[in-house]
Amino acid sequence: MADPSPPKSPLPRPREAATLILWREAAGTIEVLMGERHHGHRFMPGQWVFPGGRMERADLRLPAFPLRPETRQVLERAAPPRRAHGLAVAAIRETAEEVGLLVGRPSPVASRLPATGSWADFRAAGLLPALDALDYLGRAITPPMRPQRFHARFFLAPAAAAVGEARPSRELVRIAWVPLAAARDFELANITAVMLAEVGRRLAEDARDYPVHAMRHGRRVIFYDGQT
Repeated sequence: MADPSPPKSPLPRPREAATLILWREAAGTIEVLMGERHHGHRFMPGQWVFPGGRMERADLRLPAFPLRPETRQVLERAAPPRRAHGLAVAAIRETAEEVGLLVGRPSPVASRLPATGSWADFRAAGLLPALDALDYLGRAITPPMRPQRFHARFFLAPAAAAVGEARPSRELVRIAWVPLAAARDFELANITAVMLAEVGRRLAEDARDYPVHAMRHGRRVIFYDGQT
């Protein structure tokens, strides 16, 4: 009798993550802030991405200016209120960590922020994270066969909402304001290219649908939050 096949390892569960796309207009062209990931990273080494990363537990309860109602409502179609808040906080925190920009506004409540990490910079500047500066763009779920998986929300905000000067970090070793039309010449993951196109569509048409990029039954699919 043949030995039974060994049980298959369970698929890794996607981790909650958030990304912030900062944009500006320069000489009549839309530019977005992007960075090149360190070539030693396991996930997307050497590729050009937007600042972003995993949501942390502390993000769920961090004080912040609240999301705008329309942004909160669409986020909560696929996340409970506390998680929606945490995802937006994570996008702002990761942007501070990876490119040094603080998306925040003055508030006496800034003294309640942690005195460690990037939040120490917000606290020292008297800034509270400004979740109301963020628009929601869409989300993507890493395919099941990947060893690292993320359920990433993509946010959009004008560069004017950020305080400070952009600079590289250990995560993003080079950064640049990239014209949308030129971004396709960079080394990009497919989802990054897709979201770049979505940025252009949103800013040109003020589109208010929110795509979800995922896999179902082994096939890539796109549907929209609010649809089943």
